[in-house]
Amino acid sequence: MDIRKIKKLIELLEDSDVAEIEIVEGEESVRIARGAPVGNAVAVAPQPIMNPVQPTGSMPAAPDATGSAASNDVDDLLPPGTIVESPMVGTFYRSPSPGAKPFVDIGQKVSKGDTLCIIEAMKIMNQIVSETSGTVRAIVIEEGQPVEYGEPLIVID
Repeated sequence: MDIRKIKKLIELLEDSDVAEIEIVEGEESVRIARGAPVGNAVAVAPQPIMNPVQPTGSMPAAPDATGSAASNDVDDLLPPGTIVESPMVGTFYRSPSPGAKPFVDIGQKVSKGDTLCIIEAMKIMNQIVSETSGTVRAIVIEEGQPVEYGEPLIVID
């Protein structure tokens, strides 16, 4: 693969919000990943923890006869506050790697920009950051569980 193409890919990655890109040309391939800033390092592939986890919030409502979840019922069961929703489909992780300290716990104060969790989508770890300051009132999803777009993750008051 031509070094000029690789340099151009690096420039494109730096100018975008994309965290990682992989290009395959015939038998050659190159994978370029943006390094996380110091203090925000994230493990490349956390594995789900198989220890039993106590529910930290309300469970999502069961699908109704049409097969869609009754989201209004779920919102009614959550404590008051700002609901942080999943911006994508993926797998929810509370910590950067198995056995590591979770990013946030119930009752913890968070500031705007603090990392709340990670959602793994297509082998890319996406940090979900707080858009408000406050106190974590509920963590709705359990470690290693799949999440859908718009699904409530965390409630901040």
